[in-house]
Amino acid sequence: MRDMVICAVVIFSLSEAWSQDPVLSGTNQSTSVNSSTSSPKNFVTRNLTFNLGSEVNLKCSNKTWNEMMFVTWTITLKNKQCNIGYSYEGRSDDLCKDGKSLQNTSSAQSYLHIPKFSDNDVGVYKCDSVYTGGNDNYVINVDITGSPSISAWLEFKDNKMVAVCKADRGKPAASISWSHTGNSSSVENRSDRFFTVESRLELLEEMDKENLSCAIKHPYWKEEQIWRPKKLLKKGYIPWLCVLTVAVIIVLLAGFLLFAQKKLTTLKQRQWTDTSPSKSPPTEDVEEVEPYASYVQRVNSIYCSSADLFT
Repeated sequence: MRDMVICAVVIFSLSEAWSQDPVLSGTNQSTSVNSSTSSPKNFVTRNLTFNLGSEVNLKCSNKTWNEMMFVTWTITLKNKQCNIGYSYEGRSDDLCKDGKSLQNTSSAQSYLHIPKFSDNDVGVYKCDSVYTGGNDNYVINVDITGSPSISAWLEFKDNKMVAVCKADRGKPAASISWSHTGNSSSVENRSDRFFTVESRLELLEEMDKENLSCAIKHPYWKEEQIWRPKKLLKKGYIPWLCVLTVAVIIVLLAGFLLFAQKKLTTLKQRQWTDTSPSKSPPTEDVEEVEPYASYVQRVNSIYCSSADLFT
């Protein structure tokens, strides 16, 4: 008889928890929920996802503070584990210190508030709440939904035109489809729990490239996004005109540098010549010139000697 009463109480508690489902409230959220129970504490498990940057409110019970005795959140994140709790005696504990807080609704119901949900808030949130006449226990696996950044372009590869559509760093991975059928392939890469998907479509000559588009679907958006590849060639193809232009620029630049170097060398040589010491002028042989008085005296002496000869 006692066992039957215990079973009835457990079944009633589980049915009450399932029907009330007080776990979730918030803004800008995308949610998937799975429920299960595990012994011995009969925890109810939830799997929830929230959009990046949204405000998240996690509830552990629909009981008001007048009925509550205490509530404790044990949070296991990728980098740490911490606790946030509150008791009816007014005692509060916050060992996380990362912006999360316990708050009350207008009807005095407690909830855990995450102001701006990010990848650092992804983890396991375990809640224990005790109230008059019972308790609620939840394990909430919280994940993130992140919007990918989209780009689309045309390029040449192996002498073929290829349309590329890329969804970068989304959570979960986006799905990409093309408006045209053809030889397409997709590559998915994962980095730091975010996904990048790149889809490539080989374009045939008879394809209508003007109306070509790709459609990207992601849980973050309510509707799929349509992108038309840009006509700019992004990679895999370098036009010969660009190669020729670059070559001409390089040749002109090299010629200019060579000419400037020659001019600089000539200028330095001229400056060195101008600043060197000047040579002394060549000396010329100059005959000695006798004084005029000596010359006159010599002439007179000769004249006198000639006169004596004739007398």
